[in-house]
Amino acid sequence: MLIREVEQFLRRNDMPATKFGRLAAHDPRFVLDLRMGRIPRPATEARTREWMRQFERKAFAPCEMPGGTRTETKGLLYA
Repeated sequence: MLIREVEQFLRRNDMPATKFGRLAAHDPRFVLDLRMGRIPRPATEARTREWMRQFERKAFAPCEMPGGTRTETKGLLYA
């Protein structure tokens, strides 16, 4: 069920429901509507799941710091 995945995503990423809705579905009420029983179309559900995957892939990807130092954006170690 999509709402369960969305709720877990919101907790993991400390993201407000309205921000998620704006970014993932271009609808600030998206999560609130899901909580009230809205059933999204299959294409909307697939796009939302893919958006969450892409967001977390980017959020946890290693990145280069100025000067060539490596770090992780959501990791505990920063150099």
